[in-house]
Amino acid sequence: MADAKVIPFDDDRSRARRRPARAARDAAVRALPGQQGPEETVFPPRPVTAPESAEEAPERRAGWERRLAGGLAFLRRRVTGEYEVDEFGYDKELTDQVLMSLVRPLAEKYFRVEVKGVENIPAEGGALVVANHSGTLPLDGLMMQVAVHDHHPAGRHLRLLAADLVFMLPVVNELARKAGHTLACAEDAERLLKAGEIVGVMPEGFKGIGKPFGERYKLQRFGRGGFVSTALRAGVPIVPCSIVGAEEIYPMIGNAKTLARVLGIPYFPITPTFPWLGPLGAVPLPTKWTIQFGEPIATDGYPPEAAEDPMLMFNLTDQVREQIQHTLYKLLVQRRSVFF
Repeated sequence: MADAKVIPFDDDRSRARRRPARAARDAAVRALPGQQGPEETVFPPRPVTAPESAEEAPERRAGWERRLAGGLAFLRRRVTGEYEVDEFGYDKELTDQVLMSLVRPLAEKYFRVEVKGVENIPAEGGALVVANHSGTLPLDGLMMQVAVHDHHPAGRHLRLLAADLVFMLPVVNELARKAGHTLACAEDAERLLKAGEIVGVMPEGFKGIGKPFGERYKLQRFGRGGFVSTALRAGVPIVPCSIVGAEEIYPMIGNAKTLARVLGIPYFPITPTFPWLGPLGAVPLPTKWTIQFGEPIATDGYPPEAAEDPMLMFNLTDQVREQIQHTLYKLLVQRRSVFF
């Protein structure tokens, strides 16, 4: 019997003969509407990124080079002392390039401050901005300064009048001077106003910033109207300013008066998070803020002796206070939520 030739079931020649047939079959199946071959894998198209043009690359490099050169020049001036400060210690360059850059993210990203009516602040010349005060810590003054600095069409700067305590604290004292703030006294305020500066004052003082949470958005007494007398002497308009959102950053539910006296501070706040959570309790709540600057109240039409008229000062003080309080109520009605 002759030897039988054994042919492998799936040798290479058999596979080679079947490949053209299988390829033709799969092509026919794929040609049918809505059909897909058994071994076909469909991948999503890759996104096409436009290559950087020849003009954009040099511009981008030039932008980085300008910023680097500006930063190095700033550091050189700082080291060599080739920068200017005014008689109050205000360092405009440091404020614009450093201090505002540090506070701006807090205003834009954290409190999401909405600014209204900033065009009511004059484009030139002096003006006195009078605002309500609240929040346990004076963050409202800083937010108001950022609002004027970043949103005023003429790029005005706000010079705040601060309490004595601010200039008694180390580091804070120096930073406050560099940022343009000065002691809350009539003489300094009048000099700034006559020099054409925008001056900010919060007449409620510690009575406003340290009031209990249950009295939020209820204006306290505006002192004796000293700010009105200063504006009359300088002949500058008074711009009322209403701030909503600061009252809730540290809800003050108590005041440890004994501890405050020991520490020599006006009040020692107790909030739902402080001092129970330690340093974490000092983080403000991320409330939504609105700062609105109202219609200016002119003072240049009064005679020079009007600054000594107690009745006129009382009437103007009451007018400013009522305008701020009315705007606060209006903004609170429009507000959808404390945090949104």
